[in-house]
Formats: sequence, C-alpha cells, structure tokens
Amino acid sequence: MEEAAEQLNAVTGGATDASLLSAWESGRRRTGIKNRAGLCELYGQSSEVLFTHQDGLGSISVLEASGTDVVVRVLTRYTDLIAAMVDVVAGARERLVVTGSRSREGAYLAAIERVVAEQADLVHYRVLYGSPRHRALSEHLVRLLELRDPLERRNGVKTLHIGLVEPLSAMERFFVASESEAVVPLPSFHGAEGFDCGVLLGREAAVGLVQHAREACASARLVETMEAVRALPLWQAEC
Repeated sequence: MEEAAEQLNAVTGGATDASLLSAWESGRRRTGIKNRAGLCELYGQSSEVLFTHQDGLGSISVLEASGTDVVVRVLTRYTDLIAAMVDVVAGARERLVVTGSRSREGAYLAAIERVVAEQADLVHYRVLYGSPRHRALSEHLVRLLELRDPLERRNGVKTLHIGLVEPLSAMERFFVASESEAVVPLPSFHGAEGFDCGVLLGREAAVGLVQHAREACASARLVETMEAVRALPLWQAEC
C-alpha cells in the first residue's frame, strides 16, 4: 500500500498515504477525480473497472451514510467557536491541519504553537490562501519556523509544512482538524460580517479534512523559510 501510494503521488503530485488508499480499495471512501485519473494511468485500467465497488447502486461512503451524524455540535457563539478550535488543536497527536489566512485570535495561535512545541511527532500542515490578513498570523508563522525546521525529519518524516495556494484567486477554505475531530467556521448567524459561528465535526469528517489540507499543501508554493514568510505582504497593504 505504501509503495502504491508513493507511485500514485508521483503521477498526481498529491499526498495520498496507505491508509487512504486502503479506504478507497475497501469502498469506505470514494476516490476524487484527480486520484481516479492517476490510478487509471498507474494501473492501465478504466474507471469502470477500478471503481465499480465505489459507484455501484447503494454504494456510499461511511461519511455520506452518516449524514448529519458527523456534526457533533453547532457553535453559535464566538467564544464557543474559539474554545472548540483550541480543543481540537490541544487534542492533536498525529496530524494537525489549519487552513486560511485570516487567523488572529491569540489563544488559538498560542495553542497551535504549544502543541507543535510539545508533540515532537505531530505533523503540522498550514495552508494559506493569499497573504496573511493580519500581522498576528505573520508573526505566528515566524514562531512556527523558530520551533521547527521544515528541512529536518523526525523518524524520517517532515513534520512542518507551510504552503501558499496559487492561483491567489482560489477560494479560501477555513478549518482546523486533527486525526480525531475538526471545526469549520461559518459565516456569522448574527450579522453581515465575520465568521463567528461554526460546526464541530467527528472523526470521519476530520480524516477527510486532514487529507483535503494535505493535498492542498502538496500542490501549494512552499513558504518555509524566515525570508519567505517575511516577504509575504500583509493583505491590507495590497488593497
């Protein structure tokens, strides 16, 4: 499985791992368009041959079958949203992915730095969509690089990834996910501005969001040196 995942990633430029490949093979998850094309090329078979078990009548993923059951809680207050995001970060032990360029909440950024410092084996992905919107995020990225060198390996594994998705017109995604739970901020329920509400999601959704961020980061422009981070202009300065 690990060899097959490496071969697929060489074709697609993605970040598939053995566990995800196993989920596709068993039908527990559906394969996306890019990876389907890559697997067809890799094995020289048509989509109908390789993915019948996923596309047959009544064949749906565990996540799709569970529907709204993946939603653990709706977060309707800003304080609840931040507390849930901090809890997701604090509970991460294997993977922590964070997307978006608007983070500025001090407690949340501090929680990320703390878990990166304390959990040596944790693999952290930070996916930016455009330059940081706030100086607090720029400073946070610098502190991450002070805590870890992306060139170093922990048991052969790179543990810090910082990428900027291009083109800059790409739709921004906002979420934080560990291997066991995730939070997705939502537009405010209370007014026309901000993202002060959200949903807390369970393991099945979290696993999918981790893979989403890994694939996005794999195709992003790396921003993994102090010079590269400090060269990112603040978004307000560009407007």
